[in-house]
Amino acid sequence: MNLTLTPEELEFRDTLRAWLKTNVPLPWNRGNNTPDDKKSYLEYLRAFQSKLFEGGWAGISWPTEFGGRGASTIEQAIFQEELALASAPERLGVIGEGLVGPTIIAVGTQSQKERYLKPMLTGEEIWCQGFSEPNAGSDLAAANTKAVLSGTDYVINGQKIWTSYAHVADQCLLVVRTDSNVPKHKGLTCLLVDMKSPGIEVRPLRMMSGDASFNEMFFTNVQVPAENVLGNVNDGWHVALTALGNERVSISTGRYMVLKREFEQLLQRVKDTKRNGRPLTNDPLIRQKLAQVHVDLEAFRLNTLRAVTAPQKGSAPGPEGSLLKICWSETNQRFVECALEVLGLSAQRWDWDEGRWAFNYLRARGNTIEGGTSEIQRNIVAQRVLGLPKSY
Repeated sequence: MNLTLTPEELEFRDTLRAWLKTNVPLPWNRGNNTPDDKKSYLEYLRAFQSKLFEGGWAGISWPTEFGGRGASTIEQAIFQEELALASAPERLGVIGEGLVGPTIIAVGTQSQKERYLKPMLTGEEIWCQGFSEPNAGSDLAAANTKAVLSGTDYVINGQKIWTSYAHVADQCLLVVRTDSNVPKHKGLTCLLVDMKSPGIEVRPLRMMSGDASFNEMFFTNVQVPAENVLGNVNDGWHVALTALGNERVSISTGRYMVLKREFEQLLQRVKDTKRNGRPLTNDPLIRQKLAQVHVDLEAFRLNTLRAVTAPQKGSAPGPEGSLLKICWSETNQRFVECALEVLGLSAQRWDWDEGRWAFNYLRARGNTIEGGTSEIQRNIVAQRVLGLPKSY
């Protein structure tokens, strides 16, 4: 694993850094969390996505013929790190750019590429993915939302849950069951669904953090043109794995820098805080807790580097990405738990300007559920990476 940036990679980093310096917008004014505030925030994020596209920084991993930059995995990691260092806003196109777009490029038809790819990059269309279901959880193969071919359309009935961005999404990559008479992995199909289609109802799920970024989706006789099948009918399992393989890597490359920045904020708070007249840094238990977080972050950094350098050896994203999902989600949970333990009562203030420790702690509980539970990820690692037998 060569960790030295090449001259070309250094030039890429410096060019991006210079662009971000003049194009990252001012931090969003939170307002009062009213519907108008939320609508304005969405417009704020769309504007930044549009600016990324105009600057040539949207879909950087995509081939140039599809509007991307053809960036290597190392350059993608640099991109994520520089966004974090510049405190850039969250990207609305993260699901479209990171999951759906690469999958359409890999298995989509020419008309699908022409119709869907550019609006992903410009921010005109936001994507969500309809995978999990109430009775399936992280077992994607158990999905039972049904799609029945009627003439030239599929008619969809069923429910999805834990769908990120569904409340603001324009399009959805939806996994449906098109054949119930074959083994469960072989009867799935992926559809590209317009979220404005009649019969779709989205209900936000409010979590204990107060956030409502997850959603339930209900489909009642929703009609989707058969031409919107992504890949082949009844081959949705492999199409979904293509999307998830991209997700495991893409969600980790920028996480380290975000966690590192927050850890540095925590360290500064600890240095500035006294308890019973003594600096917190004098407490050996606190020092031990902070040292363990540092070790966890370093392990996460090295695992991420191993993943992003794998393509240099000809490897494509695969089941090894589950290691990254386990690593970042559980590292973040231990980190925010440490922050509350170390800072004590002061960490329970709803103080958004000093790290949002209480919010981060509550929100982190979802890390080991979203994107596939840690239990499912460990099964993937055991069976598909280590070659161990299934547990019955």
